[in-house]
Amino acid sequence: MERTIICIDMDAFFASVEQQTNPRLKGKPIAVIGSGQRTVITTSSYEARQYGVKTGMNVYEARKLCPGLIFVVGDNRKYTHTCRELGLIYCQFTPDVEIYSIDEAFLDVTGTEHLFGGAEAIGRSLKRLIKDRFGINCTVGIGPNILIAKLASDLAKPDGLMRVPQDRVGPLLEGLPVKKLWGIGRHTEEKLKTMGIVTCGDLGRAPVSVLRRRFGIIGEGLKVMGMGIWARPVAVREEDPKSIGHGMTLPRDIYIREDMEMYILQLSEMVGRRARQYGHTGRRVSLTLRYTDFHTFTKQTTLHSHTNDTRDIFRSALSILDTIRLRDRVRLIGVRLSHLVRETGQMTLFPDGARRKSLIEAMDMVNNRYGEHRLMWGSYLRRLESPRVISPAWRPSGVKNIEVK
Repeated sequence: MERTIICIDMDAFFASVEQQTNPRLKGKPIAVIGSGQRTVITTSSYEARQYGVKTGMNVYEARKLCPGLIFVVGDNRKYTHTCRELGLIYCQFTPDVEIYSIDEAFLDVTGTEHLFGGAEAIGRSLKRLIKDRFGINCTVGIGPNILIAKLASDLAKPDGLMRVPQDRVGPLLEGLPVKKLWGIGRHTEEKLKTMGIVTCGDLGRAPVSVLRRRFGIIGEGLKVMGMGIWARPVAVREEDPKSIGHGMTLPRDIYIREDMEMYILQLSEMVGRRARQYGHTGRRVSLTLRYTDFHTFTKQTTLHSHTNDTRDIFRSALSILDTIRLRDRVRLIGVRLSHLVRETGQMTLFPDGARRKSLIEAMDMVNNRYGEHRLMWGSYLRRLESPRVISPAWRPSGVKNIEVK
C-alpha cells in the first residue's frame, strides 16, 4: 500500500513569530539572535534573506549586507509554546504525527486522508488553520515517504504546497542535484562529485558496490535515496537517542584553563541532568572545541562503565582537554554523552556511591521544580554568562525537550 506522508515546514519560524507578535516588524528585514554578545543569527525573515542574510551568520556580516536589518533577541518560550499548539492542529487530521523539530513535522495520513478529501485538501486546511490561528505561513510537501515529502516542502518554499506522487519521483530526481536530498551535506556532495555523481539520477544508477567501497554501509542508503526510497516510518513515539549533548558559543574567546573548566562543568551538568531525567546512561564522552577562526574538532574517550553522573562526565571531559594543546583561543565548547543504554535502576553497593546518588537526585528534584541552576555545584558559584539559543532540534516531549529560558 502506497503511503501518503505530509511534511509541514514553518517558514522562517522564529522571525515569523516575532513579526506576528510585534506588528511594527511586519514587512521589515529582521534577524532573530541570541542574548549573548557573541550571538549569531538563528533565523532571518524573508525580507532579510533577499539581502543574503542567512542562519549562522554573525551580526556584523549581516549588517553589512543589510544596513537596515532589525535584530530581535529570540523569545524561546514563544517558539516552544507555538510548537506545542501546532501539534494539536496536526492531530486533528491523523494520530500518526512526528514533531521532528521545533519548526517541522511529519504526518502519515495514509489511513485518514479519505476522511478530509485527500492529502492536498489536508495540506490546504493545515495552511489555513495555521495562518488563522498564528498569523504565520508554512510550506507543505506531500510524498510517498518522508524523504520525498521533505524534498517537496523544500522545493515549494516559501508558503507553498507541492505533491510528488510515486510515478513522478523518478522524473523529479533525474536531474536534481544530490545536495537537494535530505541528509546529503557539502562533504558528501564533494565526494560524490569526484566519483562523477552529480544528480540524484546518477546516484540511483551508481553500483552499490562502488558506493560501499567509498562510504561503507552508508553507501547502500545513499543509493536508495537517489532512487527516492526511504523506509523509515513516521516516528509517532520518540526512539531512544544515540547521544545527549549541549554546546555553547562563549560570550568571549577564552584560553585560560580555569575558565574552560567552568563552562565544561556547566555543560556536563546539563548533559547529565538530561540523561538522568530520561533514564539514560552512556559510556562515551566527547569534547568539542571551536577556535576563533571557526576551526572545530571533537575528541572523545570511552569509560569503563555507563554513567550519567555529572562528576564522571566532567572528569572525562577534562581528561580529554588535558590531551589537547590549544593553538588559539576558544569560542565554543560542547560536551556530549553517547553509547547510551537505558538505566537499570540497580542500587549501588558502596555507601559513598549511595550518598552521591541521593545527592544528585535531590538536586535534580529541586531544579526540575524551581528551574535550572537553583541548586548547583560549588565549583561554579562564580557564574559565567551562558547565553542560550534554542536548538532547532527541540521537541515538545522526550529527551530533546530541553528547558528553555
